Amino acid sequence: MQIKTIDPRALKENPDRLRQTKSSPQADALMLATIKAVGIVQPPIVAPEADGGNGFIIDAGHRRVRLAIEAGLEEIEILVAEASTDNGAMRSMVENSVREALNPVDQWRGIERLVALGWTEEAIAVALALPVRQIRKLRLFANVLPAMLEQMALGDMPSEQQLRIIAAAGESEQKEVWKASKPKNGDTAAWWTIANALTKKRMYAKDASFGDDLREAYGIEWAEDLFAPADQDSRYTTNVEGFLGAQHEWMTNNLPKRGAIVEVNNWGQPELPKKASQVYGKPSKSDTAGLYLDRDGKVQTVHYRMPEAAKPNGADGVVDSDNGSTPKARPDVTQKGQDMIGDFRTDALHDALGRAPIEDDMLMALLVLAFAGQNVRVDSGAEGGLYGGARFGRHAARLLAEDGRLSFDMDTVRAAARAALVDVLSCRRGMSNSGVVSRVAGEAIGADNYLPNMGGEEFLASLSRQALESVAKDAGLEPGARVRETRSALVTHFESDANLVHPSARFAPERTEVCALLKHLDHDTGQQGEVETEQAVADDAHAGVDASDIVGSDEEPGTLDVPEATYDIAAE
Repeated sequence: MQIKTIDPRALKENPDRLRQTKSSPQADALMLATIKAVGIVQPPIVAPEADGGNGFIIDAGHRRVRLAIEAGLEEIEILVAEASTDNGAMRSMVENSVREALNPVDQWRGIERLVALGWTEEAIAVALALPVRQIRKLRLFANVLPAMLEQMALGDMPSEQQLRIIAAAGESEQKEVWKASKPKNGDTAAWWTIANALTKKRMYAKDASFGDDLREAYGIEWAEDLFAPADQDSRYTTNVEGFLGAQHEWMTNNLPKRGAIVEVNNWGQPELPKKASQVYGKPSKSDTAGLYLDRDGKVQTVHYRMPEAAKPNGADGVVDSDNGSTPKARPDVTQKGQDMIGDFRTDALHDALGRAPIEDDMLMALLVLAFAGQNVRVDSGAEGGLYGGARFGRHAARLLAEDGRLSFDMDTVRAAARAALVDVLSCRRGMSNSGVVSRVAGEAIGADNYLPNMGGEEFLASLSRQALESVAKDAGLEPGARVRETRSALVTHFESDANLVHPSARFAPERTEVCALLKHLDHDTGQQGEVETEQAVADDAHAGVDASDIVGSDEEPGTLDVPEATYDIAAE
């Protein structure tokens, strides 16, 4: 490049300039004041006219040239670059992108200019360090009404899905909807309403479970969605009735052994049988698989189980408003959410028991702890029943030889102990709940690391507005004006960027819960337990063991003291 001095009025504007969105009057006033004070700090970049003329065309710096003329400057310095075959398209694109981020509409204009000059989407993506998907998304602007483009150029952008819906609609349809939904000056557009008004119900081939035989039987023809990413199956049909009929017939022909077809409500959620509870973790063999069609017509499966026993009145601790009491405020997590957490925790705990490294001494401690669970009962046999622990017989059988004597190696003991713990420890709500001991055990073996992503629509729907906003702030998102907007933003965030483990689902119990457990265990042992504990303290004192390792106090919480695996059961 070479530097020249020239009258700014002699420079010609580039008709293909990239940044067409006008800058604000405040920004122009600031730059004008700077030019009047110190001149142009960075010379504009120009190129010789392509037709062989003696003039220069501005590649970068249209605004600087315009304000230099307004400031009354007779001459300015310019940088003369070599003429490029693309009329400076890529150079202008890069220079403007680096100087100040282009709004999406100007980005699209630059991309279309490069495509017209023979650039491929992949080459543009490499040059601009953008994903190819982003390039294709920006090219959707070509099918958007110009009036909408002006609104988007102000930074008021729809979501990608909304943009696709708008771009797929015809110009006349867009005009009609925009006329009814156009925002006032300074307001943002109601893109959700606009996209919803332009939506035509489509059923996609990728969601179809049926094959060509049912497709032909129901007269379904596939069409291509020209605006969908090239690497996806974008075929669809508007024959909604035929699509749903084919899906329903497929479900009828493919019901599992313990399966049923369930209806859905107005919100697309399955309607389970009366008193049935949904299983959110891994289903057992006795659970029922319910097949249903969601709002997109896709076959979904929901597992549910019938209650083991009816809950007594007031079991959930709900205040009866008939007695004149004031109902409690909604908790952060609903009863349904707590049920989901119970399933999540149980699956994570069982995964950890099956796969996490556990030292032998910790395994022994967990076995002792597990049998203090509120779901554990051991019969002595005095009142009938030869084996009270028949449920655990298969684990004991692994340790017995054919002659009935104990015969095993340590690997077999470890495997049997882990399997027995899986049968005993449970966080599910109901009769099988082990209580606090299961959470103590879960924290001890790091079961938090096995919890699933809870950032889905179903779990987030169980959270209160306050809890949702707290999750959004922790995720670095701004809560929306409406609960569903916040929830939708969180679902999108946790689908792509991160996993959510709600604090209430973590295994570490509260201090009050552990204190209540210790009090309960002390109460169950009674005076005999107190005598045995006192005797144990005395014996250990003779053996040089600190009594605080066995009995906790108000100042020093108790611990399960095992070599190399000390676990503080009173940790908050």
